[in-house]
Amino acid sequence: MSYVTAVLRTDEPPLMHQAVEEAVRLLREGEVVALPTETVYGLAANALDPVAVTKIFEAKERPTFDPLIVHLPRKDQIDLVAEVPQEIVHTVKQLTERFWPGPLTLLLPKKPVVPDIVTAGLPTVAVRVSSNGIFKRVIGAFDKPLAAPSANRFGSISPTSASAVLSELDGRIHLIVDAGASLYGLESTIIRIEPGTPKPFITIVRPGPLTPDDLKPYGKVKVAIRSVIDGPSDSPGQLASHYAPRTPLRLLSRPSDFIPEEGKRYALMSYRGEEKDGYLHLCDWEEVMMLSPGNGKLPEAAVRFFHVLRRLDELGVDEIIAEPLHEHGMGIAMMDKLRRASVRFAS
Repeated sequence: MSYVTAVLRTDEPPLMHQAVEEAVRLLREGEVVALPTETVYGLAANALDPVAVTKIFEAKERPTFDPLIVHLPRKDQIDLVAEVPQEIVHTVKQLTERFWPGPLTLLLPKKPVVPDIVTAGLPTVAVRVSSNGIFKRVIGAFDKPLAAPSANRFGSISPTSASAVLSELDGRIHLIVDAGASLYGLESTIIRIEPGTPKPFITIVRPGPLTPDDLKPYGKVKVAIRSVIDGPSDSPGQLASHYAPRTPLRLLSRPSDFIPEEGKRYALMSYRGEEKDGYLHLCDWEEVMMLSPGNGKLPEAAVRFFHVLRRLDELGVDEIIAEPLHEHGMGIAMMDKLRRASVRFAS
């Protein structure tokens, strides 16, 4: 089915009210709408309506074995969709008090009210509360949980702007609510909590804006990134085909790993664009785009990450070459995504 996709701005109060009202109207009618969050733009539908959720999978061409994140209107509403085991109640309370609303997603035992299509038939549900002002207005007025994966076709680059959503889903959905660029530019950090003594165990199953250092005060933290192979997963966003451009991408460990092939056109995703890093003069690049020009600051790189990847993908080169980033803090999440994109084309 083809739609005329409207893009409604929110940069002035009357426009914002109109956009929120239209989004809520469509959600109540069982439709899907693209909404801004502080991480990336999400494709939202009533999480408790399996027919509405099916439309998310159809618009994205997403396999139904890939579970979705459920967004709550308020942080005191976990019990709408999930059970919190008594052994981790205190830790969940600490984490939600500190990081909600915000880019933290918890994996918890689901309640029967959550349709199996949302969780891919798994016994757990991924839940979070967004801090984006427009998203909060929409979900507050709708007053029900929203399932909202990234608003792009399955396997491609996550959108951090309304224009990126339009390029992915034009004609597939009714509405995109435009609230400018995303704040973080990376999907939320997903964690699993297990009882432990003297501290609980916190496993990061998808790295994101909240880092191991952010979570250390609340438990023993480890990063357990799923191997990059396609197949069912117990957490959203863990398939090898996530985050990848259409153009083949290769992640280099060091400059000496790259030997250009004659007649091929290459573009470079550079961390900071410094000659001393050794990548700028490896070949006559079609384009060089930097994540954190001259600074090498990971938060800046994270904000620009998907935007730069999308721009490079649009060039039509034969291959994108990516420099490695420092693998700490937000660099863990970006390197995970680059590895997934790189492995997709190597396999």
